[in-house]
Amino acid sequence: MGRKRIKTWKYFHLCITGLILLSFLGCATLKEIENGREARESIIRSQKLLVQGDYEGSLKENRKALSLSNNNPPGDEALFNMGLIHAHSEYPKKDYKNSLNFLRRLIKDYPQSPLVEQAKIWIGILQENEKLSKGNEELNKTIRELNKAIQKSQQVDIEIEEKKKGL
Repeated sequence: MGRKRIKTWKYFHLCITGLILLSFLGCATLKEIENGREARESIIRSQKLLVQGDYEGSLKENRKALSLSNNNPPGDEALFNMGLIHAHSEYPKKDYKNSLNFLRRLIKDYPQSPLVEQAKIWIGILQENEKLSKGNEELNKTIRELNKAIQKSQQVDIEIEEKKKGL
């Protein structure tokens, strides 16, 4: 008779333990769902701010979405948006290196994201732009050096003319 009671209590304790475990797992899942919903709302707010030209506000909302996503979507979208904002021609703090970093991080952290191909295209465009900018800087440097040489040559011509007149 005593053994039957002990066995009943064992099942009772096992059921209570299972319920506690399920409630913890349920809370963790609910927290993830809530974070995902907040991240999605941040993405929507970031897009509205971007349309209004508030780049800093948009970046802030994307950073929030990224932190809430915990390497799940819409973290990939937040990284993509931050990459594009840093490359935006009207953004006063435009920084192509930051843009490349965000896009590369998207490819690395979210290889299954549908945004990966677009990120690769943007990386190619930004790298090509960087090469062209460097080439342009070198050409401008050469032009400045040639202008200095022309000025020296003109000065020499003036001196020669003055000497000819003096003779």
